[in-house]
Amino acid sequence: MSALITMRHARAASLSGRPVICAPGVRAWCDRHGIDLRTFCSHGLPIEQFEALDDAFAQRMVAIARAEAEGASHG
Repeated sequence: MSALITMRHARAASLSGRPVICAPGVRAWCDRHGIDLRTFCSHGLPIEQFEALDDAFAQRMVAIARAEAEGASHG
C-alpha cells in the first residue's frame, strides 16, 4: 500500500517556519493544485499525487512522510 500524505504532514511542512498553517491557506493551496480537500483532511491522499506536483510545499510534505515511513521501517 502506498504511503499517505495527511494534514499532519501539511502542518509539519509549513514553509513559513510556523508549525501550523491556516485552514484558508490549505483550502487555497488544494484548489490551486486540484487536491480534494475533503479526502485530504479526512483520509489523506497517496504520496504519488504530491510527488507529481512542482511545488515546494508538496515536496516538503513528501519528504516528511518518506522520512517518517523510513523511520518506522527501521524502528
